[in-house]
Amino acid sequence: MQRLRRLATGIDRLTAALGRTVRWLVLLMVLVAAFNALARYGGRFLGVSLSSNGWLELQWYLFGVVVLLAAPDALRRDAHVRVDVLHGRVSPAWRHRIDAAGALLLLLPFCVFAVVVSLPSVRASWAVWEGSPDPGGLPRWPIKTVVPVAFALLGLQGIAELVKHGLPADEVADP
Repeated sequence: MQRLRRLATGIDRLTAALGRTVRWLVLLMVLVAAFNALARYGGRFLGVSLSSNGWLELQWYLFGVVVLLAAPDALRRDAHVRVDVLHGRVSPAWRHRIDAAGALLLLLPFCVFAVVVSLPSVRASWAVWEGSPDPGGLPRWPIKTVVPVAFALLGLQGIAELVKHGLPADEVADP
């Protein structure tokens, strides 16, 4: 049991660090989006092109990375959207059971499915060093790689949640 607790704590720490990194990526994403808007309108005003497909794709890539990599931390902090109408009306012990069942029956199988389904596309992208079809665009293989990595990390956090939900409610600690 002690090993499982250490595993869950280690996963929680990894996920918390990832969450802090993603918060900085949100700031970067906002700055890139602001630059794109200013460059687009400023370029029209000045009669020159100040933006490029690369900057626009960087904005999209950052958005995708933020959404994908923020999910494990949202799960860790219990900040995800709940559609469970019973969750707020039951005891902490039943909440743990509901969360464990959701992780076992829905979250973990979906994470495995997403990793397995996305890997062939990632392998193919890496094989040809896939790039954007747009002039001045960015390579596509890095953003495609984020998909299975993010779902693997979400699955790891799901395992940590399962371990924590297997413990009595008073033993569950937030790192």
